[in-house]
Amino acid sequence: MTRKDFEQLVADALDSLPQKFGKQVDNMEVVVEVWPTREDLQNVGVGHGTTLYGLYRGVAKTRRANYSGVLPDIIVIYAGPILAHFGTDPAAVKAQVRKTVLHEIGHHLGLSEEEMHRAQDNI
Repeated sequence: MTRKDFEQLVADALDSLPQKFGKQVDNMEVVVEVWPTREDLQNVGVGHGTTLYGLYRGVAKTRRANYSGVLPDIIVIYAGPILAHFGTDPAAVKAQVRKTVLHEIGHHLGLSEEEMHRAQDNI
């Protein structure tokens, strides 16, 4: 799968968001990187033998006070780990990309892990 193809999967996942979520997502950029850095893995506590499919860099909407004039929050979707684990099955890659995008948007919205799992089951 090419990077362009992978980026299209991310764009498709964003386009598939229910309108109620799309309206809540603001001042945020979604980017594709190949692999997480060692620093990213350490910062989120990902240990040896596990990996990271996505990362939210920002301030959750539920924790914002005077939040204007700031750079956008960033969601990073890591193509390398997703393709390494699901790359032989295009449908599985697509499903994992969507799941990862939704999960990271959940962080942006300030949802707990439990709330994100419930939301993903219903979307």
